[in-house]
Amino acid sequence: MNEPVVFKNSFALALLTPLRAAMPAIVSVVLLYVVARLYGVEFGNEFVMLSVLLAILAPLVMQLPAVSSMQLLSRQWPTVASLLLRWLVLLGVLLAIGYMTKLSEQFSRRVILTWALATPAPMIVAILAFNEALRRTVFSPSNSRRAVIAGFNDVSRALAERLDNNSGFCISVAGYFDDRSAERLGVEGHEELLGGLQDLPGFVNSHGVDVIFVALPMRHVQRVLALLDDLRDTTASIYYVPDIFVFDLIQSRTGEILGMPVVAMCETPFFGYRGVIKRSMDLVIGILAILILSPLLLLVAALVKLSSPGPVIFQQRRYGLDGEEIRVHKFRTMTVIEDGREIRQATRDDERVTPLGHVLRRYSIDELPQLFNVLQGTMSLVGPRPHAVAHNEMYRKLIKGYMIRHKVLPGMTGLAQVRGCRGETRTLQEMQARIEYDLDYLRHWTPMLDLKIMAQTALLVLRDRKAY
Repeated sequence: MNEPVVFKNSFALALLTPLRAAMPAIVSVVLLYVVARLYGVEFGNEFVMLSVLLAILAPLVMQLPAVSSMQLLSRQWPTVASLLLRWLVLLGVLLAIGYMTKLSEQFSRRVILTWALATPAPMIVAILAFNEALRRTVFSPSNSRRAVIAGFNDVSRALAERLDNNSGFCISVAGYFDDRSAERLGVEGHEELLGGLQDLPGFVNSHGVDVIFVALPMRHVQRVLALLDDLRDTTASIYYVPDIFVFDLIQSRTGEILGMPVVAMCETPFFGYRGVIKRSMDLVIGILAILILSPLLLLVAALVKLSSPGPVIFQQRRYGLDGEEIRVHKFRTMTVIEDGREIRQATRDDERVTPLGHVLRRYSIDELPQLFNVLQGTMSLVGPRPHAVAHNEMYRKLIKGYMIRHKVLPGMTGLAQVRGCRGETRTLQEMQARIEYDLDYLRHWTPMLDLKIMAQTALLVLRDRKAY
C-alpha cells in the first residue's frame, strides 16, 4: 500500500478490490460451463483442469497494471482495446500450455472457439461495472475527510495544493496552524492561517477534523513530540510529513501521498483487508453466539422483568469509534438507571445491585445484549471496553493518550480485561494500566490475538472475582 491515508469506506474498498481482480476468472469459468452445456458437451475433467488454470492465470494476465488506490479513484476506465489484448495474451498462454502438454486434443474445438469469442464482452462489462462501483464508493459524500496542517512551509503548501487538485482522496484542507504571523509567513489570499500550534487541539475537537498533517521541520523533533502529546485528546488521524523517527507510534507505516513521503504515526489497525477480516469475524462469531445463546437471553430477560421493576435492557451512553456517542445495551442489574454527568461505579456489595443482578454481573451475563451492538457495527467482539461518557470526560483530562483507544470500535472484551484490569477502578493508576493495555492492543492487533482474548475471556468469567 503506497498511500497510508485510510478512507472511511475502506471496508467496502477492500472488499470490492479483490472481487474486481477475481472477476475475469469468474466470468471466463462461468461462460466456459455455459457454452459447454449449450453444445451438450459434458463438463469433464479436462474442463475442470482448464477452469483451474483460468482461476490462476486470469487474475494475473487480465489485471490492469499498477492497480493502486489512486488508480481506482480515477475516471479513466480501462480501455476495451487493452482488455481485448490481455484476453488474447491469456488465450495464447492457454494454447501454449495445451500444446506442450498435448491436452488440447481433448477439448471440443467448437466449444473452445465459441467461448473464446463470447467471453471478452461480458468480462469487459463486469470489470467496468466494478470500476464504477469503486469510484462511487470512494467519491461517496460519507467518505469525505476534513484536514488541517501543522506548520506553514513549502512542504505543507505543496501537500495542500496536491490534495486540492486530486479530489479522489476526499480530503479538504481547512487551513494551517503556525506560531508565526501571517505576514511573516507570506500567507496568500486562498490560504488560511487558523491559529498558533497551541490552538490546534481545541480546533480539532470543536470543528470535526478527521486528519492532521504535521509538517514541522525535522530539527524541531521535540516540538513535534510536544504537539503529539497535546493532540492525544483528539480522535483525528495524525501523519507526519516527511519521514521522522518518533516514539510510541500507533500502527506506524510509511507511504506517500501523490509523491510526497508521509508516515502514519497514529492510525487504526483496521485498514484495508484487516478491516474486512475484523468485521467478518465479528459478524460470523456474533451471529453464531446469538443463535446458540438465544434460549439463555430469553430466560434472563424474563427473570429481569419478573424480579424487579424497570426495563429489561439498560442503555447507557458510551464513546465509540472516533469518539462518537453510541448506546450500549446491557441487561438491567440495578434498581437505578444512571446515565448522567456523574456515574458511580459499581462496588462490591453495592446496595443498588439486585439479587439477580449480582449473579448476572458475576458471570458477565449482563453484557450479552452487546452482541446486538456488534451486529449493528457500533461495537466489536474484542476491543477497548467502552466507558460511560461521564468517566470518559474525566479521564481524558487526566491520562495522556486516553482518547487514542477510540481509533477502533469498543469491544465486549479486551486485552485489559484478560490481563486483570476488570471491574471497578479505584485509583488513577488502575485506569492508566487499563489504557496502556488498550493501546498495546492497537499496536499489536492480529486476528489470532482476538481469538486468544475471546478464549481467555470465556475462562476468565468462570473464575474471576473482580466482577460484581
